[in-house]
Amino acid sequence: MDIRVTMRRTSRLSLRIGKKGEVRVSAPYGTSERTISDFVEKHADWIRRAQERTLQREQTRSDFFAQLPLQTRVQRQEAKDRLDAIVRPWIEHYSEQMGVRPQFLTYKATRSRWGSCHTGRKAICLSLYLLLLPEWCIEHTVVHEMVHLLVPNHGTRFHSLMDRFFPRWREARAETRRVSRME
Repeated sequence: MDIRVTMRRTSRLSLRIGKKGEVRVSAPYGTSERTISDFVEKHADWIRRAQERTLQREQTRSDFFAQLPLQTRVQRQEAKDRLDAIVRPWIEHYSEQMGVRPQFLTYKATRSRWGSCHTGRKAICLSLYLLLLPEWCIEHTVVHEMVHLLVPNHGTRFHSLMDRFFPRWREARAETRRVSRME
């Protein structure tokens, strides 16, 4: 069993399971190896169940993303063209409403996030995997990133603008998580 121990300023031992099923133990400074191994042994059943759940969740994620073939340059270009045809009209529409326009729009095969915004450069990057979502969820992501051109964080003003420009954003976020099984 792959066990990674991190000593930290904490008052008790704790366990986490990493994305690849590795066991991560946080322990207070000075905790003996014996105490740590006893702790891990005591929680062996929980670890096994948590590893199974984690590995199943990661397999489900992998299966979801595998639906969009992006192995070749041609496949990636076709995906970029398809996504751009969907996104550009929304960029135009919301640019007029919001009074802000991205200077750069790029598409990448990112699995860790649906979109990102670099406010200083006014650049938006969208994941090609958005093509696996319903169109209204893609629209939500576009609006979300464009609102970041106005508000760089997720504070109350950000949520207020999301409510104004895309009132169903909470539903879209929930649907995105449900469809991609990332909840």
